[in-house]
Amino acid sequence: MILSVVVITHNEEANIGRTLASVQPLVADGKGEIIVVDSGSTDRTIEIAKSFDAKVFVEAWKGYAAQKNSAIDKATGDWTLSLDADEEISSTMLDFLRLVLFGQHKDEFADFRGGMIFPRRNSFLGRPLRHGGFYPDPKLRLFRRGHARFEDRAVHEDLQLESGTEYNPCRYYEMGGPIEIIHHCYPTLADYIDHLNRYSSLGAEMAAAKGRRSFSLFNIVLRPAATFIYNYFFRLGFLDGREGLLLHLYHAVYVSWKYAKAWELARKKELT
Repeated sequence: MILSVVVITHNEEANIGRTLASVQPLVADGKGEIIVVDSGSTDRTIEIAKSFDAKVFVEAWKGYAAQKNSAIDKATGDWTLSLDADEEISSTMLDFLRLVLFGQHKDEFADFRGGMIFPRRNSFLGRPLRHGGFYPDPKLRLFRRGHARFEDRAVHEDLQLESGTEYNPCRYYEMGGPIEIIHHCYPTLADYIDHLNRYSSLGAEMAAAKGRRSFSLFNIVLRPAATFIYNYFFRLGFLDGREGLLLHLYHAVYVSWKYAKAWELARKKELT
């Protein structure tokens, strides 16, 4: 078996079909497998995944990194491709992977050990982002089995190579378009606000675990303001229009919430 595509899910019926359809040509006809680790979806996520012949495992939620590593551990292919449930690969990335896995570049990568980095195109309220630090957003996602795992973090976990070479194919191949992952994130403001609340709580736990956090005007007011100014003006986030303005405003709010919640956690610890 050549390729294992691994995905974790929870109530992703709006996204999972698009994700798996984008990689279906790479695993069809016995060339690969799809591994889905679900944490108790109550919608049609599992049904949709099984319609793509995915191997579905239902497991209690262990945290983002642990859940993704659990999916990796179940992969049996020579290569592993890790995707989020709201991502898909572009048609150009599909063409590139066909060449690497089955086509004219197969021999070139026969002895490759390590992982490949691809740009990720994020979107906000349906608009693809090209500025403000949200593109190209490079991600290690394809790797030889056994050469990478997700770092043990509560949030913002990334794949880390444990051995081998890191390779960026975009530096060497022209495919008529960007070889990239498409991230269909935050289609509504409600989705993003929910994300901010959840991730700021996880980020606060990480910050609090590093030591006592006092109430800091710098972290709660000045750091968020500096984050907005840097990303919106110096990193040209304003070129992403109204969506860019909203995104960077609310991202600054996320920074403020994270440090305020870290202070709150530290205060509760002192009181107990």
